[in-house]
Amino acid sequence: MALSARLVQKQSQSLVMTPQLAQSIKLLQYSHLELAEFVQDEIEKNPLLELGGETSIAAKESDGDKQPKDDIISNEMKLDAGENAKDLDASFENVYDEGIAGAEKANTDTSLSLNNTSASNSSSNNGDHTDFLASVGETLSLAQHLGEQVMLTFGTEKDREIATHIAHALNEDGYFQEDLHDIAMLTGVSLSHVEEVLSQFQTLEPVGIGARNLQECLAIQLRDKNRYDPAMQKLLANLPLLAKREFEKLMKLCEVSREDFNDMIREIKELDPRPAAQYEPILSENVVPDVLIRQKTDGSWSIDLNPETLPKVLVNHSYHAELTAAVKTPEGKEFIADCMGNASWLTKSLDQRAQTILKVATEIVKQQDMFFVEGVEHLRPLNLKTVAEAIKMHESTISRVTSNKFLMCDQGLFELKYFFSSSITSSDGDEGYASQSVKHKIKQLVDLENPKKVLSDDQIVLKLQETGIEIARRTVAKYREALRIPSSVQRRREKKQQA
Repeated sequence: MALSARLVQKQSQSLVMTPQLAQSIKLLQYSHLELAEFVQDEIEKNPLLELGGETSIAAKESDGDKQPKDDIISNEMKLDAGENAKDLDASFENVYDEGIAGAEKANTDTSLSLNNTSASNSSSNNGDHTDFLASVGETLSLAQHLGEQVMLTFGTEKDREIATHIAHALNEDGYFQEDLHDIAMLTGVSLSHVEEVLSQFQTLEPVGIGARNLQECLAIQLRDKNRYDPAMQKLLANLPLLAKREFEKLMKLCEVSREDFNDMIREIKELDPRPAAQYEPILSENVVPDVLIRQKTDGSWSIDLNPETLPKVLVNHSYHAELTAAVKTPEGKEFIADCMGNASWLTKSLDQRAQTILKVATEIVKQQDMFFVEGVEHLRPLNLKTVAEAIKMHESTISRVTSNKFLMCDQGLFELKYFFSSSITSSDGDEGYASQSVKHKIKQLVDLENPKKVLSDDQIVLKLQETGIEIARRTVAKYREALRIPSSVQRRREKKQQA
């Protein structure tokens, strides 16, 4: 059979990413403060838009002056406590003194402070946060800066989803804190795939972002300056010696002269061990819950969107009619038509965003019902795919919706992403234990340990196995470090000093 080139016509369907569609997708990922800033910018550009005083999600409909029939801000779940739902009604300034401290700080899990926040902290939600919005100013947040780069750097939707997970796992200094295995489980890809995305993520600005520790952060910056030679590698591999000022030993290890060694120290001091410090801290804003959960007297769940986080946008149809009648030029008419189209798109997108958040929150309550009744010990393993299939949406949509959104319930204040957790094997063959639940059990064991018999990681493994949790020692060590729990040797020394 001969091969030849020829022209062939065929019809095919494809999804075209229009600017408005791309913006609609981006709206899902915005926190309520970012959304408020975006809406304010749109109102300033569009004379047909105005802020309303009523608690509606979308304002007037685009095809007339009538108000929407219902405010889509609430859902109720009929769910008996303990049962699944069946019916749903709805700076490194001194390299010697602070280097190691910086490395320890890089492993801090900033989400813990949110996860353990009590319901009483929500009292600030009742206040007017207009003044706070004004105080934020024009400073670009790290999330915004990285979000723009992720959209441009990663070519596939799955890679962008993974990169978004990585971005949300950064602490205030810009260090990556989450377990790569957890992200692989949540996104349904291999560990090597996540490692590749993380490696590419570490090429973003600011240089050093996404590093897992101080050594890696400095190495990334030195590579960017083309100064990561073998001598520098050996120096970074021995940062504890640098903190102890053991310069002679370091010079021998690096095989350099004193002059070269001094140059290396000077170069390290010029690096930034906190690459994200120039941006707004990730958790500097007052956290206001987007979703409010409460259990009713009949055992069902009331799931409401917080009206304080919903922009109240109105389309001024009467002003649109006046402008349409007054403007005679084609350019003017085109401008008015564009304004009306953008206004209609915005109200529709805000309404869709609210409904999507409500759907996802409702499914989370359905999947994690025992958590809301009994607490973190009963958190179940859950991934994005499960929720996406249940509410017939794409996994990337669920990932965006759960970013920068918070839920308030009797257990406290939690980011929606908190409820997605990888599975730890169960010895009895059940569905397994959520990693967050296992972390909680480890913390309990340490809190209750005998000061004279401090538990080693191996002993923690044995105690967890007694409760049916099959876990490796290195996993216990990893979780302990994520919880900022010192090693058994450090804890024993601290408790002796206290005694």
